[in-house]
Amino acid sequence: MVTRLFEGMQRVDGSRKAKGPSEHISQKQFTVSMSHLLKGTAEEKSLVILNMISASGGPVKARDVYKFTEDLVGSVVHVLNYRQELRGWSQKPPPGFPSRVPLLAAQLCSEMKLQGGGKLLGPQWLDCDCDEAVLEDWVFRAHQVATFLSLIIHQGFLLLCSTLELAALVPERQVDPQREFASLLDILSVIYINSHLPQERRLRWRLLFATELHGNSFAQLCGRITHRGPCLVLLEDCDGHVFGGFASCSWEVKPQFQGDDRCFLFSVSPRMAVYTCTGYNDHYMYLNQGRKTIPNGLGMGGQHGYFGLWIDVDFGKGHSKAKPTCTTYGSPQLSAQEDFQFQKLEVWAVGDAPKAEPPSLARGMPVGAQPGRESCLGSVGGVLKEPPQGGFNDELLASLDRITPQRWPPRARNRSILDVDPEARALLKVSGRGCHSEGFREVPDEQ
Repeated sequence: MVTRLFEGMQRVDGSRKAKGPSEHISQKQFTVSMSHLLKGTAEEKSLVILNMISASGGPVKARDVYKFTEDLVGSVVHVLNYRQELRGWSQKPPPGFPSRVPLLAAQLCSEMKLQGGGKLLGPQWLDCDCDEAVLEDWVFRAHQVATFLSLIIHQGFLLLCSTLELAALVPERQVDPQREFASLLDILSVIYINSHLPQERRLRWRLLFATELHGNSFAQLCGRITHRGPCLVLLEDCDGHVFGGFASCSWEVKPQFQGDDRCFLFSVSPRMAVYTCTGYNDHYMYLNQGRKTIPNGLGMGGQHGYFGLWIDVDFGKGHSKAKPTCTTYGSPQLSAQEDFQFQKLEVWAVGDAPKAEPPSLARGMPVGAQPGRESCLGSVGGVLKEPPQGGFNDELLASLDRITPQRWPPRARNRSILDVDPEARALLKVSGRGCHSEGFREVPDEQ
């Protein structure tokens, strides 16, 4: 990449036209080149890139652009490693995985629209011509090309004052130092996925769950990821495919879909890609456990029994179904086999940890509400004063389940909830849940 930069600067003069090579670079050539690469428009950047690829300054083959992109991506890894800016991430993928430099280079090149409207999606396109207009459009679409060039110039050569926020490009990796483990991710896959996250979620990733550390348990997974803020779920199937999804909201165990249109699915290997929402439906996230009539597991996209990504409650099994694509995210089948098995799964919370909620909110009651008739079924945003028409659904019954003695005044904490609030006891009877301890225990006296 050093040679490419030198030759690119040699071939540019103040008129923005290519010129023959010389033995040195003038101050004017250096200034114009740096100005175009760091502060220029997509057109100005593309001119310098074209001269970094070809001595003629004319159209180049797509394979030459791909080779340039490979050199660019490889140089990013080298610079970050040399400057000790990996921020806890591995320079290389886990043992047994090929280098991900070609994968990210191929992904960046796939953003290119060739003459005639085609995209660089396979070897058959490598002999197509790419002129300055194609490169200009590519630089505009694949913003990481300009970002990587800026990183190499600022961090590699320590030239000029940088406006590049390296912390937003490479998130800090936060893992318990006493329980270090080898992640499925390397620095390149982290940079790629991180670039698609909301801006406020790009500074740090905190490990919530890893099968290597926490075992193969769906219950353990649910316990460690719920109410922890937005996070990334990724796994490796038994055929070596690495893929996952971004959950834009905290996971909650409930029988309804959740999340919003900031969610997406992604693939790391054998191909790097991100699949955003199509707008077809709102089946962004799903997490359920302990139900008999609806699926139990973690899913993203699609529908029950036909998810874009599904992790079954029978931990170690899942599916990725898309014929031809997932309705929610437009993603193809992410796994090697439609029904797959896996042994490695990781969940990373992204961004700052959620701020502690006011005690009353954490308890599921309105701020200022006192335990009693109106608050026994209270929830954030309102209070249920009368039993609903049609009986009690699972959500309302779950709110009863959440009431614990710790949420009552100190003198009542050693007593059963049924003794503290007779109305809660009556509501349980109305809902069809009997008091199995009736006749087997004595009601304690008031203290």
